[in-house]
Amino acid sequence: MNIPETFLYAAIVAFAYFTTLFVIATIIKDTSILDIAWGPSFIVVTWVVLFINADFGARQFLVAALVTIWGLRLGIRIFRRNKGRGEDPRYVKFREEWGKYFTLRSYFQLFLFQGLILMLNITPVLIIMSGIRENLVWSDYLGLAIWVVGFLFESIGDHQLDVFLKDPANRGTIIDQGLWRYTRHPNYFGEATMWWGIFVIALNQPWGWIGVIGPVVITGMLLFVSGIPMTEKLMEKTPGWDEYKRRTSVFIPWFKKAS
Repeated sequence: MNIPETFLYAAIVAFAYFTTLFVIATIIKDTSILDIAWGPSFIVVTWVVLFINADFGARQFLVAALVTIWGLRLGIRIFRRNKGRGEDPRYVKFREEWGKYFTLRSYFQLFLFQGLILMLNITPVLIIMSGIRENLVWSDYLGLAIWVVGFLFESIGDHQLDVFLKDPANRGTIIDQGLWRYTRHPNYFGEATMWWGIFVIALNQPWGWIGVIGPVVITGMLLFVSGIPMTEKLMEKTPGWDEYKRRTSVFIPWFKKAS
């Protein structure tokens, strides 16, 4: 299957996925399931496209496995975090602000918009799924190594944050230990790095350079839209934040600046 057909099938699957999710969210009156289902949406699109192509290669299975590991970890983490908390305050605020138009606006501005972002993020995966079936080469292993580095940063960073937040003694303080000593957002750095790793793998395929859209979009979102800006806004009033911000790299891990 060629690249345009692969993207078309992926778009159809993404549309069906997020529309179904919208219906469920409307019935249960909880838009927060959109966050839980974000990671798994990549898994669904990836595996459906893989089997529609019906021509499997080592590179395609490798990337499908990487997407599955990433998506499951993210989905399970958000599910555990949200369990028993009710609808996320962000969506509660939207309900209040959008009033009677909430249902319509949430479908287009939240659910279908997520589908659009998914299609951009998953570009390198779709290039790989529609590409040449062949044995792995050195650049595949390089991409895998980059992905592993990203996965370790995201998973270890999240774990360190969870442990920190569970200790009542840390309430109202800044985590500056472990990976958080070298970057204010090791989890976001890891997230972006994983997708750059998949892009490197995509470069083995015809038109693989187009896959740069994925990591560029997700890195841009994390740096300038929904990741770092929102998180840091919440931290502004925390004691010690200004000093931590001054001394610690915002994204790429690096040594602390001198006091």
